[in-house]
Amino acid sequence: MFARKPLNVMLSFALVAIAGGAQAANTLFDTFTPLAASAGVAANAAMPITLSSPNFSQVSIADRANQLALGEANPGNWDMIAMNTSGPNANRYLFMPFEQFDATNPAAGVQRIDLLSGYATKTIVAPGTLGFTAGDASRWTPWGSYLTAEENFSSTTTSASNTKGRLFEITNPTAAVGSINFVQRSILPSVSHEGLAFDSNKNLYFIDELNGGGIYKYTSANANATNGDDYFAAGQTFALKVGAGANSNATGAYTWAAITDVNGVALAGVNLTSTGAVDGRQAQDVIASTAYNRPEDMDIINLANGDEALFVATTGTNEVYLTNLTTGEMSVFANANTIDLATGLAVGSGAFTSPDNIAYDSEGNIYIIEDRNGGVDNDIWFAKDINHDGDLLDAGEGVARWASNGTPGSEFTGLFFDPTNPNVAYVNIQHPTSGVDRTMMITAVPEAETYAMMLAGLGLVGFAAARRKSVK
Repeated sequence: MFARKPLNVMLSFALVAIAGGAQAANTLFDTFTPLAASAGVAANAAMPITLSSPNFSQVSIADRANQLALGEANPGNWDMIAMNTSGPNANRYLFMPFEQFDATNPAAGVQRIDLLSGYATKTIVAPGTLGFTAGDASRWTPWGSYLTAEENFSSTTTSASNTKGRLFEITNPTAAVGSINFVQRSILPSVSHEGLAFDSNKNLYFIDELNGGGIYKYTSANANATNGDDYFAAGQTFALKVGAGANSNATGAYTWAAITDVNGVALAGVNLTSTGAVDGRQAQDVIASTAYNRPEDMDIINLANGDEALFVATTGTNEVYLTNLTTGEMSVFANANTIDLATGLAVGSGAFTSPDNIAYDSEGNIYIIEDRNGGVDNDIWFAKDINHDGDLLDAGEGVARWASNGTPGSEFTGLFFDPTNPNVAYVNIQHPTSGVDRTMMITAVPEAETYAMMLAGLGLVGFAAARRKSVK
């Protein structure tokens, strides 16, 4: 089992919880025994996750069957999760798009879960609005709005005939249903979107989910804009190039090669799509940037030395890359050669396969979510980087199976750790055979003996407080 928190940390957690207000930063999610294997089919569809600690619990807070029964337009395929971490009613809502692009029902939309009102769930962007399909990306903005985008780009079409791969913004995501403003932001190049991430300078990173897809950065001409109209009014987009470029799955020193000018106008040789956006896929070829095999989700954390690190999962090569935004170095963070902490051996591509989503908890621990088969081999892996230096090469470091999905036909998606409570996380069970997508809440609580220690400690605190009063 991973090391338990010291008593003083647990006492602090208890005291903060009792006092209310600010939450402790320490999490209990990193205290578990790695699962030795993937789970089989879950006996209870409403409790589909095999968890790695008896002190973790799960509850289904929303499901598609209930939404349909309420008359909500809900095509399913619930994807990436974001929270309104700023602005009015901060931290009250979860947002997620529908990754719906089936030929028989191609319309995607966005739904919102109210965490303070019995998990009331509403579709706030009706399926098919503005032709929205294959909603995947999900990110709260620095100015307090919500971004999503299409994981849909037809490589068989010419630039001029392609209509998808678009970025959208909900400018008023906490407003009443019926007054939601959903707009396309055409300055961002069209690609097959999934991950979106902002760095400390408010650059926006994104990917093209393709075997040969690029990693991109958009730099707004007004980085400190207070609304999307201004942030997306003008800016320059770049693609990542390792070394001289024209290479694949490369590591080492990298640069950002421009594909537009500072106003977002395509550079010479770069095509536009029918929506007026730059064709990001064709632009990557024009500048000979570095290609990766199905880059998907991404997230940014600070390493122990303060460097900003962009973690990118590549499904096609079973890897997670670390793009050091401070030093300009690209490296592999996790792959089949990483140590499995359950065995002490290399995890292998048979176990660690198709990493898709990236998440991090309150202590900056990275979690890697697979795009595999629920009830067979779909897992969430915890990356134990003891010194938070951005590699898993030190003694005692590696990956450990943290949770496993037991819902047939589904996959985990959108793992998100609640920034207001270090011991609460959310994850979606997407596209199950049953058709009942779910949002699951996972909670970590102290072990029984820790409760006893906390109560004893609280008793001592109370005794000390009483004694202080008595000697005044």
